[in-house]
Amino acid sequence: MSTTIINHPLIKNKLTIVRNKNTDSKLFRETINEIAGLMCYEATKDLKTTTVDLETPLAKTTGEALATDIVIVPILRAGLGMTDAIHMLIPHAKIGHIGLYRDETTFEPAKYYTKLPVVKDATVILLDPMLATGGSVKASYDILKDAGATDIRFLGIVGSPDGVTYIEAVCPDMPIYLAAVDEKLNDNKYIVPGLGDAGDRLFGTK
Repeated sequence: MSTTIINHPLIKNKLTIVRNKNTDSKLFRETINEIAGLMCYEATKDLKTTTVDLETPLAKTTGEALATDIVIVPILRAGLGMTDAIHMLIPHAKIGHIGLYRDETTFEPAKYYTKLPVVKDATVILLDPMLATGGSVKASYDILKDAGATDIRFLGIVGSPDGVTYIEAVCPDMPIYLAAVDEKLNDNKYIVPGLGDAGDRLFGTK
């Protein structure tokens, strides 16, 4: 699967807001959520629908309804900042959670929590604002695969070239949707120029 960079003026404008170090937590949180909602249209444009019968106030007609279940899975913590906008667009979607933290010595992800609804035969939208090394995304992908998921889509905000290349190689059946791919990773494995620690900026814990 290829990586899609969603190159839209509204997203570019909002990305500028979240990159700015002077943006406070409230505006950062609101803007991350807005970006996720805008990106959701692209990430779901190929969802299958089924024909349903209905009656308007004037006549009988037919419409289209989503043919598969949708499951939204934020990677804790930062993925929570992208969840509400997507759930508002797909209110019948179920929500799972995968909790990972990064070992600051090895930079490897460590799992501390998993709670998922049934993901078999569902379309799973995996959320994390940052695709840095790709370790957390790969660990979450493996958890979802072990739970029976076959249609997983990753939705992020900013990625690094290393992270994108890695996930394309190890998760070849998972499409990646990003607002931008930045220059590089620094020695601490943060994306540069990036937008800092998304979790800390979302929740005011920096």
